[in-house]
Amino acid sequence: MGITTDMLQESDTGFHGIIPTLPAYPLRKISLDVVFGKPGNFIKERLEFVVVNWESQYHAILWRPAYAKFIAVPHYPYLKLEMRGNNGTTITVHGSFSRSDSCDKDFQKIASKFGVREELNALDVLTDHKQPPTDNRNTKTDEFDAAKEAKKHQVHPSDPKKTVNTSADLAVA
Repeated sequence: MGITTDMLQESDTGFHGIIPTLPAYPLRKISLDVVFGKPGNFIKERLEFVVVNWESQYHAILWRPAYAKFIAVPHYPYLKLEMRGNNGTTITVHGSFSRSDSCDKDFQKIASKFGVREELNALDVLTDHKQPPTDNRNTKTDEFDAAKEAKKHQVHPSDPKKTVNTSADLAVA
């Protein structure tokens, strides 16, 4: 693309949930013009991209701010992105199911490299392997005893057979 590092601006954006570790921080950011469509029907907006230094199967990721700028509607099940072009007709960007599946498989391979070993080692230092883990489960039985824990209330003013059971702990409203 002919972009040099001196064209990039400082960035303080952190990513959470992109890679399975602590937050990841990009190297820098850049604003670029992005165009969808063809010469007769197109839409152009300036988007900010963050530049990262980690292995990924993606070259660029568009997210909600980009959809808002383009007033685009993503259709995830169909891998389509729709927006209005400059002549008022719809521009549809089509995805590929086989490429998407390939990216998911690649991500699983790549994700296994990101800090998982370091996190496990840090947990290992904090864990006493000679003691079994404490059992913090509730020892009270979860069975409901209607005789002890419920009250019967008549719900029909003239028919005493129409009743409902409620918790005995409920306060009168």
